Amino acid sequence: MIGIVGAGIAGLAAAYRLQEHGHEVRVFEASEQVGGLAAVYETSGDPIEQFYHHLSKSEETIVELAADLGLGEDVEWRIGKNAYYVDGIVHPMDTPWQILAYPYLSVYDKFRLGMLVLGIDIRGGVPSRETYDDFTDFEDVPIEEFLLDHTTRGVFENFFLPLLEAKFGNRWEDVSAAWLLGRVQFRGERNILRGEILGYLDGGFGRLLDALVDAVGPENIHTGTRVTNIVTEDRTLSGDNNQSAVEDSTSSVTQLVTATRDGATVRHDVDGVVVATMPNVLETLTGYTCDIEFQGTVCSVLSLSESLLDTYWLNIADDAPFGVLIEHTNFVPPERYGGEHLVYAASYVQERDDELWNMGDEELESLWLGGIEELFPAFERDSVNWIRTARNPRTAPIYERGYLDMVVPYDLSEAVADGVYYAGMASNAQYPERSLDGGIVAGFECADRIAARSKTPP
Repeated sequence: MIGIVGAGIAGLAAAYRLQEHGHEVRVFEASEQVGGLAAVYETSGDPIEQFYHHLSKSEETIVELAADLGLGEDVEWRIGKNAYYVDGIVHPMDTPWQILAYPYLSVYDKFRLGMLVLGIDIRGGVPSRETYDDFTDFEDVPIEEFLLDHTTRGVFENFFLPLLEAKFGNRWEDVSAAWLLGRVQFRGERNILRGEILGYLDGGFGRLLDALVDAVGPENIHTGTRVTNIVTEDRTLSGDNNQSAVEDSTSSVTQLVTATRDGATVRHDVDGVVVATMPNVLETLTGYTCDIEFQGTVCSVLSLSESLLDTYWLNIADDAPFGVLIEHTNFVPPERYGGEHLVYAASYVQERDDELWNMGDEELESLWLGGIEELFPAFERDSVNWIRTARNPRTAPIYERGYLDMVVPYDLSEAVADGVYYAGMASNAQYPERSLDGGIVAGFECADRIAARSKTPP
């Protein structure tokens, strides 16, 4: 039997794939519900994710999994419209003529930006499509240095800098150019006449979680059950192990120890373990340290009686308490949600002592509403049906220079103990952008390695 720590999308995907390979599985989740960052709120219609989610065309594994689970026909590809709020005005940025009309970039700025997005390096006067083929070549290049060299100062200061500050706060200078190039490739599919093509699952991604739970078997998933120890043939692993002692061990995993919600301790005999959680949990359980730093998110969903925006995704260059406003029901019709208009207001948080992080829900939500009123004077608070707020201290890595040297390997047999695998957000599948698809890929990668090692036929 293979034990899996964490019932997020990665853990459930690992369990599903392992069962396909003929393995018995048990999934242990410390919280009371599965899904992790894909957990949902109820609305007057379909559920809505607590943290915003959509698919890019490059995310193929999740689409294939949806098809395997009988949901293939429910993956919808829609246009996700984007705009930029600058100096009190919303500027649509979807079509070539809208971008040409954007007043904060010169014609030459727009040309250089367009060439970068198309993957064409025009430095030296000879266009090349090979420069950006392997974005990891720019892993150690500061993002500002790269943008000033490959575009213009106007593109950097008037287009990218506000986006970088919104996404990484005061850590944006640490981010590598490789992340930017990888993200451009990750999000590169567009309808030239309409805008970016993005995907969503009819009924929400909670349906994919439900289908995975049904496929794995609810009897094999234990919520409210925290894994407290991983036991090998010769010792109990823990965060107290120093790295050298861990690396010297060649013993195999034999047991997982769990604590249930009522305090009962249970030992489970296992042939291996997949840790599908954040790397701090991996370190607590095994002593394996990961130097990747993560930022948190404060994210509220506002249910409104009328639409707020004319776009799906609104990037904000002006001062505002949130980094982005996302009107989900300008992407998926409000009729799916009983006529509610659903808007995300969100901000990344780099430090736990950040004022936003420590605000109570009512104070934070009042701040959000005040910020919306500043940006949109016609907005009326009477239009708000409800607001629900979620916080998570580790929603996204900070993709700083040298990031690839810090990712956690899928197979930790040499570094920790034989039979230990990792499928959390610090894995290679979550680079250059963390995603549901990346979680599934990581889960599958671990499961396939376990199957190959045990030579169990699929």
